[in-house]
Amino acid sequence: MRFLLGCLTGPALFGQSPEPLPIPRVDGIVFDGRVDEPAWDAISTLPMVQYEPNAGEAPTERTEIRLAYDDTYFYCSMRAYDSDPNGVRATSLYRDRISGSDHLELLLDTYNDNETAYVFTTTPAGIRNDLEISNDGTGGTISSNTWLNRDFNTFWDAETTVTDQGWFAEIRIPFSSLRFQDTDGRVIMGLTVQRKVARKLERLVFPAVPPKTNFAFLRPSLAQKIVLTGIKPIKTLYVTPYVLAGHEQINALNDSGTGYDQRGEFQGNLGGDVKFSITNNLTADFTINTDFAQAEADDQLVNLSRFSLFFPEKRQFFQERASIFDFRTGGLSRLFFSRRIGLTATGEQVPIYGGVRLIGRMNTWDLAVLDMQTQRQDTIPSENFGVLRLRKRVFNRNSYLGGMFTSRIDTEGNSNLAYGVDGLIRVAGDDYLTLQWAQTFDSRFVDQAAADFKSGRLALEMNRRRRRGFGYTVGAIFSGPNYNPGVGFVDRSDFKYGTTALSHTWFRESGPFIWHKLEALGNAYLDNSSNYVLSSEYGAEWSFSRRNLDGGSVLVKKVYENILTDFPLAEGVVIPPGMYDFYRISGTYSMAVDRTVRTGAVLETGTFYDGWLHTLTLTPSWYQSKYFQLNLEYSYNYGIFDNRNEILNFHIARLRVGTALNRHISTNALLQYNGAQDLLSYNVRFRWNFREGQDLWIVVNSGLNTDRMAFTPNLPRTANRSILLKYIHTFIF
Repeated sequence: MRFLLGCLTGPALFGQSPEPLPIPRVDGIVFDGRVDEPAWDAISTLPMVQYEPNAGEAPTERTEIRLAYDDTYFYCSMRAYDSDPNGVRATSLYRDRISGSDHLELLLDTYNDNETAYVFTTTPAGIRNDLEISNDGTGGTISSNTWLNRDFNTFWDAETTVTDQGWFAEIRIPFSSLRFQDTDGRVIMGLTVQRKVARKLERLVFPAVPPKTNFAFLRPSLAQKIVLTGIKPIKTLYVTPYVLAGHEQINALNDSGTGYDQRGEFQGNLGGDVKFSITNNLTADFTINTDFAQAEADDQLVNLSRFSLFFPEKRQFFQERASIFDFRTGGLSRLFFSRRIGLTATGEQVPIYGGVRLIGRMNTWDLAVLDMQTQRQDTIPSENFGVLRLRKRVFNRNSYLGGMFTSRIDTEGNSNLAYGVDGLIRVAGDDYLTLQWAQTFDSRFVDQAAADFKSGRLALEMNRRRRRGFGYTVGAIFSGPNYNPGVGFVDRSDFKYGTTALSHTWFRESGPFIWHKLEALGNAYLDNSSNYVLSSEYGAEWSFSRRNLDGGSVLVKKVYENILTDFPLAEGVVIPPGMYDFYRISGTYSMAVDRTVRTGAVLETGTFYDGWLHTLTLTPSWYQSKYFQLNLEYSYNYGIFDNRNEILNFHIARLRVGTALNRHISTNALLQYNGAQDLLSYNVRFRWNFREGQDLWIVVNSGLNTDRMAFTPNLPRTANRSILLKYIHTFIF
């Protein structure tokens, strides 16, 4: 059976076909990555055009991409012919590592909501990478830019072959891994397909998405609508038990406080997860004795501000459709932050008895429920964490209103409750209004009233989600002094905030730049009670993308800080109270991500409070082969405060080493040095992936104190050390 997708007759014809495109049913596909079955030949190819570097132009390499489905799977195939077969590039055998590789990428907006999507990618080496998109692949100053969940994983397959003609790929996604809604037997989804020719820095897309914003090819609202008929809901049960064993070495201060005693503890554990598809768009997850031993260690960071650092969630249980729990209240602050569950403020694990999560969609409603119970640990009581999230599409296909309720209740009688309402409204064209209101109720504040705005937070923002011509962002936040979401994250409170950014972006058909932008921006924080300025920034930035896909920026800004109490920057460096005006200038440059050897650089300098601060950051990467890759992140900070004869001088370094024997056996090592804490640490994770859902993990964590003599008593040479073995096996019913 053949189906017609229409044709693209010129580079000026951007956008989707107005009608959903029918995808054919097939039989007779042998899933082997060869793409040589007659069933594939009977399907028309998608008309591909360049997204970059020359948007709308014809591909320079012959590309045949086809789509199909049967009762169980959604299929995508590609014949990626290449005039230089030796130039076909695969830089990694490690799952979720595609940077610098040729690849086939499939985006599916399975709910057809123009806001969320799954992304499935494979390379000539058959590596799989999956992502989750939220917020239509965009964000603003207040609503934040965290719209890409790289830690999401689900069940699907990819097979590839490489020949003297190019490379060939097949992707097979079970419908049990997708969440969708059918209307009268029809399922409409959004779809974008890409081919990347890495050595040419060429990205081909269908539909012909215009580069109107950053990563426009990942915006669900710009995807082509497709239609599938007669898909039957598949109720699948995944049961994933685990067994864990290991040994941990702990250094504890002795009773007299004169030294450290070393003791070893055996660790053994059993537990598991259960996932059940109640319907094709409603899923329940259960977890018992939850464990996250294989999660990557947090990055070592240095805090040169007065406010809390934010560390992203990396634990797999909290990843699927994590975007439905998004409730941002300005910048990094949010009403729900899953790292509050099972982790202390310093990142140490708190044992979890278990919990349940229910996520789904009913017509135009999104629903999410989460309940988790932690165990008592030392002085931390056993706690129950609850979250209820509702969201409904309103007005148009790009707008929603929603609400959230959270609770944190411990066994000692303390409780923290919070509620919030939020919305994203597409006002016209690419102009969006974002609004959030949240309020918290803590049992420690006995005189708190329901109408007490001191425990509330309001955020409003209007912005234009377009990278062409005039752009703007205008926003405001009010945060009361008692606002404290027990299951959320707050970087600062008790302030009023305003921000404005005005920009203009120019696109070039020729010359060294694809686009460049000039932006004027400013913001200020004011004290709630007296309205005096706590801090402010304003300046101008020029940013650009070169035709070779390198990019960079130059920013000049003036900063004002009103410091009310001593502010420690690092050991021996303290900023005294006072009002400070200072000026900063920074420049960034990053080479295209598809280069096998590349680097990024950030240089920032200028006055800093009552001194000077110079910062250099380098991010070189070397994809030596698909068996070996190195990624280094290095930052050097040097500050001089002559008036107080103080010097800030430290290094931060992170080295990631990825090695792989094949697609199933790999090792990923993270070596970090934090000069501010004089700590050298490493996290090594060996993975034997027998098949999807069946893994053997060996995880080693350790640290080394590099300046033991600076403390009394002297620190031990080796910080806590552990080695863990974990086996996971998924049974599918």
